[in-house]
Amino acid sequence: MTHYDLVIIGTGSGNTIVNRRFADWKVAIVERGTFGGTCLNVGCIPTKMFVHAADVAATPSVSARYGVDEQLLDVRWTDVRDRIFGRIDPIAAGGSEYRHHNPDNANVHVYDGTGRFTGFKEMTVDGKDGSTSVFSADRFVIASGSRPIVPPIPGLEETGFHTSNTIMRLEELPRRLAIIGSGFVAAEFAHVFASFGVEVTIIARSSLLLRHEDGELAERYTEIAQDKYDVRLNHETVRVARRDDGSILLGMLHPEGSDELVVDELLVAVGREANSDLLNLDATGVGVDHEGRVVVDKYQQTNVDGIYALGDVTTPHQLKHVANHEARVVKHNLLNPDDRIEADHRFVPHAVFSAPQIASVGLTEEQAQERGIPYVKAVQQYADIAYGWAMEDTTGFAKVLADPESGQILGCHVIGPQAPTVIQPVIQAMSFGLDAYTMARGQYWIHPAMPELIENALLKLKLDPKG
Repeated sequence: MTHYDLVIIGTGSGNTIVNRRFADWKVAIVERGTFGGTCLNVGCIPTKMFVHAADVAATPSVSARYGVDEQLLDVRWTDVRDRIFGRIDPIAAGGSEYRHHNPDNANVHVYDGTGRFTGFKEMTVDGKDGSTSVFSADRFVIASGSRPIVPPIPGLEETGFHTSNTIMRLEELPRRLAIIGSGFVAAEFAHVFASFGVEVTIIARSSLLLRHEDGELAERYTEIAQDKYDVRLNHETVRVARRDDGSILLGMLHPEGSDELVVDELLVAVGREANSDLLNLDATGVGVDHEGRVVVDKYQQTNVDGIYALGDVTTPHQLKHVANHEARVVKHNLLNPDDRIEADHRFVPHAVFSAPQIASVGLTEEQAQERGIPYVKAVQQYADIAYGWAMEDTTGFAKVLADPESGQILGCHVIGPQAPTVIQPVIQAMSFGLDAYTMARGQYWIHPAMPELIENALLKLKLDPKG
């Protein structure tokens, strides 16, 4: 049996671990799907490229407010799609080629196939070419990612549907699209397809869209979405069927009765689940939690010495920047077992590239209340800053929570133009312990730029000036 010093399972963020510092290690990399993982191929990068195209397409719909009359003449879907994947697919292929054949990787063997543990620190890979390989290793890194959840809706499998893995490669734009789900994937794809002229219906089991965001922000986004799309709140999809003309019929239940909808394409976006169940982790003794995520300690190590895990397979955040951070931690700890470092998950930010954009870091107001954490808050509307006047934005705002005594920022939530960029100074302040009072008054803020939204929110906080 072949024995390795290190085995990496997954080529997303896990692929970033092995560099020249591992040149004297015997390494194996296992990949069951497309090289590069979720973010590169079916996640962050292609979706944001679609979002930018959608932002451009949506411009004429709001330009009249500025005294500029524009028209959207056409959306060449295949051109949009092929521009995006014409750039991404070669990157994935290049990553695979580099690991397979570049002399820098003479110590690395790539297994293209599905790996599963078949003994303690022993793995079997069923290759895409029909081969079977069995090997062992001193150390493993589980970075196998996650996949879209497919709910048990009667008729769904027989009818056919799309997930975020497939919806971006459609051959043509549908006239009508239904999206089952109310989270960030649903919000982003609703913006993309509606901006391209598709009739979008969002079907949500809950009474709010983006219900895991701060309550005020979720309510505002839901109101805006209801003006843009056909939003069906408190609706549960109970059956799906393909009609004779090729369209799709959805049956739904809601508190007042039942409902039906006919569309041309269906996107299921109800969440993602860890790929841990594909690995037969019991064979090597690695533990998972009640949601199937691999359990790790502060060093990203599992309960089995020498087996680490990172990214979507272990964290509820399911964010590329989190996976990259964890990969850096794991790399250091593999190379420095006597001087390990801890992962930092204190202030994990996230963004939703919807319309409008959303960004958040730290506690929501509801979380602060539930945990009994004292706080003061301030809300600043885009409409009340100079650049907000320029944009004629009437719905966006920033909300900041801070400790009333120390002034330490507890959370920040932004909905509006360029929210993921506007929030970044707050993430920095929280990460390095800069209090709100000092942050607001101890530096210049460019006038009249959008970050004044944050400055003004900070200035509104009722804090002890000594904090």
